[in-house]
Amino acid sequence: MGYTIGIIGLISRSSMHTAPTHSLIKLLILLGLVLFGISIASAKTVPASAVRNCDRSNAPIINVTQKVVHTVDSGQAGNNWAFDDLNRQMKVYDNGDGTFCVESTNEGKFDSQGGQRSPGNTGVLTGNEDGTFKGGYQAVITGTLLEEPLWPTNGNVGTTDYQCDINGNCPGYISWPGQYFAPGFGFAYDFWGWAYKYQNCVWVNASTGNQGDILCGASGGGGAPGDPN
Repeated sequence: MGYTIGIIGLISRSSMHTAPTHSLIKLLILLGLVLFGISIASAKTVPASAVRNCDRSNAPIINVTQKVVHTVDSGQAGNNWAFDDLNRQMKVYDNGDGTFCVESTNEGKFDSQGGQRSPGNTGVLTGNEDGTFKGGYQAVITGTLLEEPLWPTNGNVGTTDYQCDINGNCPGYISWPGQYFAPGFGFAYDFWGWAYKYQNCVWVNASTGNQGDILCGASGGGGAPGDPN
């Protein structure tokens, strides 16, 4: 997103971001817009089913939920502008060829930080612009599953406190794919997107481009998500 470390480790959401390694072809905006109950005139009306495009003919080999607290979020100006708490679900499907399809959805709350540029880079935040966000991503992992995963493969894996500061130092960060895959795995996004809402203002941050701001300033351009791992 202007995304958070680890979300949303994946998360654009700045100095902590890494660009996706293969083409960004789909938009994951509608999930956030529909769940917020709002609309943006120029937003693409992608069916909600498009959020999940892994081959689900077989059950996911990993299906877990996690709470992440005190992660940091970045915006289009490259600065970190908020701290986030979120809940996320990660589903992983085995493609049978050494690759694995990931579906991740998340939602949470952001705590904006006064004096920082707004995520859409239209102004300076007062620190009172606190709100909610929803979204997610689809990705491909290339690698080898651990014989003994470090986390459960089903159910809730608990709460992780990233302990981030505004500079993006996160001593509590844990890579969720690293709990299931041997070191050296590859991670590449297919698409990602989040919608942030503060009062009637919305910032959409997606692999196909950004739109708006939580200060309601018009904005455009493209970002890259935070390192999801």
